[in-house]
Amino acid sequence: MSVRLGGKLRELRIHLCQTGKQSQGVRDFIKNHYVAIKKENPKFPILIRECAGVQPRIWARYEKGVENSVSLTDQSADKVLSAIKQLVK
Repeated sequence: MSVRLGGKLRELRIHLCQTGKQSQGVRDFIKNHYVAIKKENPKFPILIRECAGVQPRIWARYEKGVENSVSLTDQSADKVLSAIKQLVK
């Protein structure tokens, strides 16, 4: 599971709820995949923002301030990883 972050992508922000059922897949992703991705991309900013009651979503910021987001509501950890890979392309 190799994910190279960079190129036109400048930052990833992951928003999730600490306890909500809709964010379970995102929490599983962080538990199972975050460390490996961060080790592969040690200087790339990956921000994790937790807030009670928030809908899980990932935001990608590209060159010139362009942003794109994907809803992660009720997604599995593997679907979260797939969403990141899509945002990298």
